[in-house]
Amino acid sequence: MNSSLTGGVVMVSRKKVCVIGAGVSGLAAAKAFAARGHQITVIERSGDLGGVWEPARSYPEVQTQSPKDLYCYTDKAMPDSYPEWPKGPQVHAYLTEYAKDNDLLGAIRINTAVVQMDRRPDSAPGWRLELRGPDGGISHEDFDFVAVCTGQFNEPQTLSLPGEDTFKAQGGRILHSSQYNDPMIAKGRKLVVLGGSKSATDIAVNAVNSGAAEVTLVYREPVWRIPYFIGGLVNFKRILYIRAQEEMFRSWGIGAMSRFAHAVAKPLVWANWRGLESLLKVQLKLGKCDMVPNERIEDGVNCSVPIATPGFFPMVADGRIKAIRGSFERYDGKSIVMTGGQRVEADVAVLAIGYKLGVPFLPQAYRDRLIDPDGQYRLYRLIANPDLPEMGFVGFNSSFCTVLCADLAANWLVRYADGQLARQPTPREMRDNIEMMLHFKRVERPAAGVYGGLCVAPYHFKHFDELMADIGVSGRRANPLVEKFTPPDAAAYGRFLASAPAYRAA
Repeated sequence: MNSSLTGGVVMVSRKKVCVIGAGVSGLAAAKAFAARGHQITVIERSGDLGGVWEPARSYPEVQTQSPKDLYCYTDKAMPDSYPEWPKGPQVHAYLTEYAKDNDLLGAIRINTAVVQMDRRPDSAPGWRLELRGPDGGISHEDFDFVAVCTGQFNEPQTLSLPGEDTFKAQGGRILHSSQYNDPMIAKGRKLVVLGGSKSATDIAVNAVNSGAAEVTLVYREPVWRIPYFIGGLVNFKRILYIRAQEEMFRSWGIGAMSRFAHAVAKPLVWANWRGLESLLKVQLKLGKCDMVPNERIEDGVNCSVPIATPGFFPMVADGRIKAIRGSFERYDGKSIVMTGGQRVEADVAVLAIGYKLGVPFLPQAYRDRLIDPDGQYRLYRLIANPDLPEMGFVGFNSSFCTVLCADLAANWLVRYADGQLARQPTPREMRDNIEMMLHFKRVERPAAGVYGGLCVAPYHFKHFDELMADIGVSGRRANPLVEKFTPPDAAAYGRFLASAPAYRAA
């Protein structure tokens, strides 16, 4: 990396940077690169910014799974007027305001998609992108660096089953959950939702409240769900988003003393989790709903643990929502036949089955360097791969602290791209660390392998600590005891970032 010193400030070469995606992560990356003086272009294939929070993609009554102080950028709190768990339109307004605050709107090209990308043909560092514009025309553009910010909720999963053409011909509708954007879809109709995520339970509850004739939820296995207030009193962030709870999980790279401490504390940790399970069984009436999970709660803590939709379990308990274990096997006329043989009449089938994780515009040879055959991603700090030069990923480090994760990753990535990390890793160091982390996810904690191994939870603080140390921040929370028992503080991380060595691109 070419750099010089001007007036006591390190100067680096200015780059032409492409940010793919204008959601939470894309805005974070665009702001981080622009703030250092780089020229940015943001490519967004839909008609608005916001990603999953774009109004056209949001289902009715959608709201964050995380409290607003865990779902914000380091330099912009959500408005005081927002509720603890903001609704979709409020999040979209917040993101739009963030883009305006940082002069990003002019850099966003909406209705533009990346068709393909490859190394620049002139052998210069960087990538050539093939772009499809709003009119369908194809163009090519070269960039010095590419930040992939498409995230994990990009391309909806599909499910093709026998009989669906006849089902549609008789007036039935089959929608992905991202297409359930109007409560009138459910009114007066028999609606069947496939899936066990929060979006599935949210849509089921919305359908009941919207006047659906019948609502059925079809799910594979019961999973632990966390209510917004545990015991009806304590905000879950004060129990599950603190260092003290995180330290109950054995993490990667620990020494013999830490392993010994975990072995000694094992009975107390076991009692902690059994107590939480008992509390959740009573509070959510899991026994009455026949939805008690078989898995221990601590064995499955990761980014796939959903928040309990308010009203869902009471509706299952009193029959307003019929819950069936299994999956769709086929459509038969105006009915859906389940894998267990149950037959349910339906007017609307909503497939809340998630999204495809991948980077389809990256050539296969590069995808093979990025993704192992078992689907695990080879990313150092969940951000960069030493075999994919002039490229990084923001927002792939997923968690319930999505915005904070993206913000910190973006600040790490721009310094990595400019060679300005305090602990700038060598390719060998990156590869060794990737192998260590893959072993941890495959052998020591398989739950960490969900979503291609890109889930930060439950190790938020350790992940943030690594990023902050790499960046070279000098700040820390004043009181270690307070930090141990309080959730992550986005504003505090903003102050830490401000303490890192300054530099500019010119």
